[in-house]
Amino acid sequence: MKTQTVDVFQAIADPSRRHILHLLSADSLSINSLAEHFDMSRPAVSKHIKILSEAGFISIEDVGRERYCTLSEDGFNDLQDWITYFDQFWNSKLRKLDDLLNKRKK
Repeated sequence: MKTQTVDVFQAIADPSRRHILHLLSADSLSINSLAEHFDMSRPAVSKHIKILSEAGFISIEDVGRERYCTLSEDGFNDLQDWITYFDQFWNSKLRKLDDLLNKRKK
């Protein structure tokens, strides 16, 4: 498991980075291929990719002269853990409210 140096929420806060993740959900792509989907310089796309990599959302592999990006689950797991915590929190609150309302009916 990779140590993450960027907060996952900061990483996905940018629409361009979210779009990169959507593109990579279909297949691994080279940085050059990803850059073709954006109206920004290749170095700018590379910065976005670096942030996503540091947050654990993607891994980068050198293949010849190209660098290929692939989705990695670490960042997504961190997001899911956070969401699960609050799902459980709210479900607990709603169960307590339901219990209270049922007691009042009786």
